[in-house]
Amino acid sequence: MSGFSRREALKIGALSLGGWLSGASWARAASAPARSVIWVWLEGGPSQLETFDPHPGTKIGGPTQAIDTRLRGVQIGADYPRLAERLDRVSLIRSMVSKEGEHQRGRYLLHTGYPVSATIEHPSLGAVLAHELERPEVEIPKHVCLLTPDPPRGGYLGGAYNAFAVGDPAQPVRGLTPNVELERLDARLTKLELLERRFRAGRAERVDATQHETLATRARVMLSSTQSEAFQIDQEPAAVREAYGGTPFGNACLAARRLVEVGVPAIEVSLGNWDSHVDNFDLHRGLAAKLDAGLSALLDDLEQRDLLQSTLVLCGGEFGRTPTVNPLGGRDHWTQGFSYLVAGGGLARGRVIGSTDPQGAGKPTDPVAPRDLLATVYKQLGVDGSREFYTPEGRPVLLNEGTPLPALLA
Repeated sequence: MSGFSRREALKIGALSLGGWLSGASWARAASAPARSVIWVWLEGGPSQLETFDPHPGTKIGGPTQAIDTRLRGVQIGADYPRLAERLDRVSLIRSMVSKEGEHQRGRYLLHTGYPVSATIEHPSLGAVLAHELERPEVEIPKHVCLLTPDPPRGGYLGGAYNAFAVGDPAQPVRGLTPNVELERLDARLTKLELLERRFRAGRAERVDATQHETLATRARVMLSSTQSEAFQIDQEPAAVREAYGGTPFGNACLAARRLVEVGVPAIEVSLGNWDSHVDNFDLHRGLAAKLDAGLSALLDDLEQRDLLQSTLVLCGGEFGRTPTVNPLGGRDHWTQGFSYLVAGGGLARGRVIGSTDPQGAGKPTDPVAPRDLLATVYKQLGVDGSREFYTPEGRPVLLNEGTPLPALLA
């Protein structure tokens, strides 16, 4: 690599854009039980009654049947036989609550722990992890989303922490292939460095690198890094790819495992179209096969490679669906008592938090707010959730105002 050495480039990237940690923060992150998060995001709001909290034989249960799992006395939807055999590796939250019943606002609340604000754009979970976790050895983006229609953003941390968006990894990944030969790109970067050096000269305060120079250098490192092969799932044996289901979602789950292996701290995999206002039961049945295969294979793969303990897996959407079925055979938006699956990352296994009313009338027991779920994730990855930041306008704001969930802490 001419012009810039990889070590120099990584040094610039690590020390700019607020991406460095204090000694205490570094020690906390280094000793944390988890190193990465994979969020299996179910876009549109899946029905808890058709997934992880069925109530067969009740007025609200509909035609959905339930099956026993590896957890004694715990059942999930009958369309998830593979997950049922792995439920002893996970815990379920059946009492998630939200104050936002609209998709975009609900997505924002789940990803940030805060409601939409007219004055502050809060960073998503993935952006915070990319910002707070020092990983100079990671040469590709530290915040990656796959198949996500609305990639999570960096908020007040800056656009550098927006998610790197990827489609089906079975197809070539845009942004990882240079438009010109690397030698020509290096020549351009050398000229850029000369211009930036002139800019820095004579400044009242020392400037190590401009944001433009930093981003260009990071891009150059990424284009030449072998770590980008993590997206190349065709390197995996056919049997492994088949275990994930052979769907775009399954491919993305497989890529997520490969990204964890190279040290990427924040990965989101999206499975969409859960917005079941019409034909709720047929819609969920069709999506269940994809989720059951992809998520089960991911849990197996992480466990077999001794990565599940250090990888925290979340699975859920922005809200759930109503206990009542509307005249179109659908369920509408529901914010009181929807389900999340959590696994790995040093969290307790085999626990069920909260419960919902089989008649659909009462509020859930032991309600869990999005900010508390995120606070739990931050704790497991060694991020100080109480840390105060300043927005670009100079307004102080806490990273998170939630409390880690004691029932999930092993």
